[in-house]
Amino acid sequence: MPQLLYRRAALLGFAALAVAPGCTPGEAEAQTPRMTVLPDFADLAQAVLPAVVNIAVTGEQTSQVPPELRGTPFERYFRERRGRQQIQGAGSGFIIDPSGYVVTNNHVVGSAARVIVSLQDGTEHPARVVGTDELTDLALLRIETSTPLTAVPWGSSPVRVGQWVMAAGNPFGLGGTVTTGIISARGREIGAGPFDDFIQTDAAINPGNSGGPLFNTAGEVIGINTAIYSPSGASAGIGFATPSDLARGVIEQLRRDGRVERGWLGVAVQDVGNEAPRGRRGVQIQDVTRNSPAARAGLRPGDLVVSLNGERVETSRALIRSVAGVSPGQSVRLSLLREGRSQDVNVQVGRRPAGVSVQQ
Repeated sequence: MPQLLYRRAALLGFAALAVAPGCTPGEAEAQTPRMTVLPDFADLAQAVLPAVVNIAVTGEQTSQVPPELRGTPFERYFRERRGRQQIQGAGSGFIIDPSGYVVTNNHVVGSAARVIVSLQDGTEHPARVVGTDELTDLALLRIETSTPLTAVPWGSSPVRVGQWVMAAGNPFGLGGTVTTGIISARGREIGAGPFDDFIQTDAAINPGNSGGPLFNTAGEVIGINTAIYSPSGASAGIGFATPSDLARGVIEQLRRDGRVERGWLGVAVQDVGNEAPRGRRGVQIQDVTRNSPAARAGLRPGDLVVSLNGERVETSRALIRSVAGVSPGQSVRLSLLREGRSQDVNVQVGRRPAGVSVQQ
């Protein structure tokens, strides 16, 4: 009988316990948890899939001349015939505005010469890249249509571990694909950059899913599928999505200005634990870039930053994020320890230069 109960529970999608021999009906009821039916994602998929798109890109890349051909008569031949090659790629995206704004990953479009967005009904539209942000790996596209498109709303990304989610996209070129799972973890840092704060999910994410949406059961986008961890290159049940709360602000800036501007101090920093003076945790300045906002404010290597505008700062990542969120030109107050003494320094935040180290 216990085996039959387990099998029946599995087939019906219920959670149940086998009744121990000798239990009375009342005791059996007391030890059996409430039966819960697993969610059905059919209505959700039907509602949101029209807003999920496939993205195809074409471009050119320059091939490196093999060392054995350099300086030989074949070098010119290689450069002319093989030097520039057509590349193709594919990814996913989703429509956030009926007028045709599409969100995807920066690494999907890269420096593509041509971007084509395909809708679920099979229609294709050339897309214009409105703007990209390398540090968060996000991009915003625009397609022109004569009729309003189906769009999906942003949701809030402070999700709970164990919450049901659904990923949608174009894995291996198989458009209109959905997979389901749960939130496995939050706040993951995977070495992608200073703004790592990924949602981890076990919903299957494969090559081609990049840029696609991660939905909650209300049909709201809570993340953008960005990366996977896999020894084989296919889904191993560990996928990462950029939280919507981070993505939304970046996308709004791209839509408004075509670029993202972030605050910048111009310092190289590292975390300092309880070994710091007075046992205070903070961020130690290792180096100051010449002619940077930090240099003009008089910051020095060895300074220990403990707060920004009165808010405690205990990690270099937290300091970089806080400064990045300040508009260039505004001033911030840094509280720091210098040679054992506390002091405040006002710094006028600069504009983060393109290509600057993620540690600054």
